Amino acid sequence: MAFVRESVMINGSPLTFETGRLAKQAQGAVLVTYGESIVLVTACSGDARPGLDFFPLTCEYVEKTFAAGKIPGGFFKREGRQRDEEILTSRLIDRPCRPLFPEGFRNDTQIIATVLSSDKVNPTDVLALTGASAALHLSEIPWSGPIAGVRVARVNGEFIAFPTFEQQAASDIDLVVAASKDAIVMVEGGAAEAAEADIIEALMFAHRAAQPILELIERMRAAVGQPKKVFEPAKLDPAMAKRIREICDADILAASLIKEKPRRYDAYKAVKSKLVTTLSAEFSDTFTASEKLVKDEFEERKYNVVREYVLGQKKRIDNRRMDEIRPIMTEVGLLPRVHGSALFQRGETQAIVTTTLGTSSDEQKIDALTGERWKRFLLHYNFPPFSTGETKPLRGPGRREIGHGNLAERALSRMIPPADKFPYTIRIVSETLESNGSSSMAAVCGGTMSLMDAGVPISAPVAGIAMGLISDGTRTAVLSDILGDEDSLGDMDFKVCGTAKGITAIQMDIKIAGLSQALLTQALDQAREGRLHILGKMHETLHASRDHLSKYAPRITTVKVKPDQIRLIIGPGGKTIKGIVDQTGCAIDIEDDGTVNVASADSDAVKRALDIIKGLTAEPEVGAIYKGAVQRITDFGAFVEVLPGTDGLLHISEMAHTRVDRVNDVMKEGDVIEVKVLSIERDGKIRLTRRELLPLPEGEEGERAKERMLAAREGGAPTRSGGGDRGRDDRGPRRDGPRGGPRAR
Repeated sequence: MAFVRESVMINGSPLTFETGRLAKQAQGAVLVTYGESIVLVTACSGDARPGLDFFPLTCEYVEKTFAAGKIPGGFFKREGRQRDEEILTSRLIDRPCRPLFPEGFRNDTQIIATVLSSDKVNPTDVLALTGASAALHLSEIPWSGPIAGVRVARVNGEFIAFPTFEQQAASDIDLVVAASKDAIVMVEGGAAEAAEADIIEALMFAHRAAQPILELIERMRAAVGQPKKVFEPAKLDPAMAKRIREICDADILAASLIKEKPRRYDAYKAVKSKLVTTLSAEFSDTFTASEKLVKDEFEERKYNVVREYVLGQKKRIDNRRMDEIRPIMTEVGLLPRVHGSALFQRGETQAIVTTTLGTSSDEQKIDALTGERWKRFLLHYNFPPFSTGETKPLRGPGRREIGHGNLAERALSRMIPPADKFPYTIRIVSETLESNGSSSMAAVCGGTMSLMDAGVPISAPVAGIAMGLISDGTRTAVLSDILGDEDSLGDMDFKVCGTAKGITAIQMDIKIAGLSQALLTQALDQAREGRLHILGKMHETLHASRDHLSKYAPRITTVKVKPDQIRLIIGPGGKTIKGIVDQTGCAIDIEDDGTVNVASADSDAVKRALDIIKGLTAEPEVGAIYKGAVQRITDFGAFVEVLPGTDGLLHISEMAHTRVDRVNDVMKEGDVIEVKVLSIERDGKIRLTRRELLPLPEGEEGERAKERMLAAREGGAPTRSGGGDRGRDDRGPRRDGPRGGPRAR
C-alpha cells in the first residue's frame, strides 16, 4: 500500500491520519495523531468459523505505559490485563463498528488500537475509534462505513470538539459521539443535569464536527483503499424458507404475546422443536445440511413477526402502550448489617443494590497514562447467570458488566457530595437478581435509593430508563422501558439517566443506518416523562436521604491542624499514629493540608482518638491553666512542659507568694505542677506563673503578696521578691515532638 498522510484542522491543531508506513502486513493500518498523542489502529480478518451463530469480532484498546514515559508498576514490569478504562474504550470501538459489518458475516475479525504516545493533554479514546473506522474502510474487509468518533464538551456555554482533559474536567456536558455522513450511530457520556434540548444541540454539533473527518477518510480510500471482498451469506432454499413461514409465524406470534419471560421462552423453544421435527420429515434429504440455516431462519422469522406486530397493531408484546412503564416495586433497608440497601423491581427486572461507606484509605488508586489519581466513588454491576435462569461459570466481571457499571456510576457521580462535606469513600454494588431488559437502569434507580438509605446527602435522586425503537423505514415506534426481546429484536437501545431537573448520563446504540434529529428529540422527550414517573415511584418509598448513618457505618469526624503539626500526629516512623490506632481502634487518615479524618463505628473511640490528637496539636493560650512536668531547672527558674513538646519558663519570682532563694527548695525535675500562661511573646517564648494559682498566705505576708499581684496585673513587670532577676534564658518554647507516643493527661 502506498504511503498517504492526510490532515484536517481541529481547534487550530491538525488531526492527522497516515497509512502505508507502519504495520503493512495488517489488512488495514492507520496512524492517528493529534497534538503529541499517537494511536496505531490495525484491522485484520481471517477465515469464516463454521457453526458459529454470532460474529466473532474482537476490539482491543491497549495503552502502553512507555507512551507516557512510564515504567509499569508491580513485580513483572510489563503491561498485564486491561484496566477498566481500556475495556471501556474497547467497547466504545466495538459498539458503532459491529452493526456495519454485513449480516451473516462470521469471519474472525480483530481491531487493535495501540497508544504509542500520550501527551497527557489530548484523550486518545476518540482517536482510536476514528482510527478503527479508517483502518476498516481502507481494508478489503467488507464493512459499510466510515464513521468518525468525536468527543464534544460544553465549557462556559460553548461547545468544543476534541476537548483536552482540562476542558473535559471543566465541562457540564461531555459526550463521545460516533457519526456517519447522514446520522448519529452511537452516543456515550454524561452531563450535569442538562436539558434535553442541550443534549440534542451537543449531538448535532458533534455530527457537524465529524463531517471533515469523514471526508478525509473518503479521500484516503480513494487514493489507497483496497477493493472490498464480496460477501454473500449462505441462503436457505426458497421452498424451505416458505414452509418455515407457514409452520412458525402464527405460533411465534402467540408465543411472543406471553407476558412472563420464562413461559415465553419455553414457548419459543417448543415452536423451534416443532419446526425441526416437521422439516426433518418433509425435507429428509436436505434438512441435515441446512439445519443451521433453518435455525437462523427461525430467528429471522421471530424478528420479523414481532416487529410487524408492533408496527402494524401499534401494540407491544406485553400489551403496554408505547410510552408505558412496567409496574415498579421498591423497598429499602432490607439488609440490616449493610450501611444502605434497596430492592428495585420493574416488571421482570430486579436488582438488590447496596451502599458501603469507608474511609479515604478505601479509595481506589488509578494508575493511568495521565498520572495517578484516587477515586472515592465506585459502582460495581454484577449479572449472575441465575438472573436469566442460566448456568455459566463465574469468571469475574465481563466487559458488559464493566460497561453497565460505568454507565450507572457516571449517572450518579455528579450527585455525590464533595469530600469536604461528606468525607467517605462510597461503594455501590448492584446485584441483578432477575433480568428482562434495563438491568443497568435498575442499578441506577436502586443505587440512588441505597445511597439515600445509607444517609448519603446526594444532590438529587437519579433514575434511568432504556428506550427502544422499531422502524421499517416508513413506520416507526419509540418504546419506553424496553423488554429484553424489544432490545434484541429492535433497532435501538437508548439509555437515559437523570434527575427531575435534567440528564446526568446517556448511552445509545443503534442497529440501523442512523437516527434523525426528530427521532432523537422524540426519544429524549419520552424518556423524560418515563424518568419522572420512575422518580415519583421511588419518592413514595423514600423521599429524601436519611438524616443518620447506619449504626454499623464508620463515623468520620474531621479536624483541622496546621500542616507543620502533622509530624506530631504521625511521630517518628509512624509510631505515634500507630499508637493512637492501637489504643482506640479508629482509622485515621491525614491529608497534606492538615485535614485529619478519624473514623470508627464506636463514637467513644472516636472521642478518645480526637482527644489524643488535640492534645498533640494543641497550642498554649494566655490565661489557660496546664498541668505539666518540670523538664529542667536553672538558677532563674524552671522549664515546664505545658503541652507535649512545648515548654514554658516558670520564673523563680512566679513560683510562690514568698521569696524563693533556690528553685530546688520548691520543686525538682519530674515534678508535675499546675501553671498558668502569663504571656506568649512574638518569638514564641512562653511565660508561666504558679504563684497566681496558690492560695494567699495569711496575715501581713498575704497582704503584701496581694499588692504585688495587683501591681503585676496593672502592667508592672514581675519582680523577684526582695531582688532582681538572677538571669535569663533566651531559648523559646521547645517543640521537639512527642516522645514515645501521645501523652495521657
